[in-house]
Amino acid sequence: MRNALAYAPKGPRQMVAALIRTVFAQETEKDAHRQWRIVADQLRARLPKLGALMDEAEHHVLAHMAFPKEHRAQIHSTNPLERINGELKRRSNVVGFIVSVR
Repeated sequence: MRNALAYAPKGPRQMVAALIRTVFAQETEKDAHRQWRIVADQLRARLPKLGALMDEAEHHVLAHMAFPKEHRAQIHSTNPLERINGELKRRSNVVGFIVSVR
């Protein structure tokens, strides 16, 4: 989302974010890909660079939709990874060396 909003001017950012969120509200992977293309086509007219970014990123961004619905929130978020890195940083400050997981 942050990458997509970087291609939108400040004014229409909320509208762009709302359109993109409609993709993630879809129940199935097929519906999400269909909605992604609809949103990309709508945005391409006014924001061609964003449309091109969406064309490139479609399969990467929607890869988590192939998993069962109850697992998707865990997969598409970077929060678990950020939590691990934060915990490693906290513990390594005590020990005195730096560890990072990516």
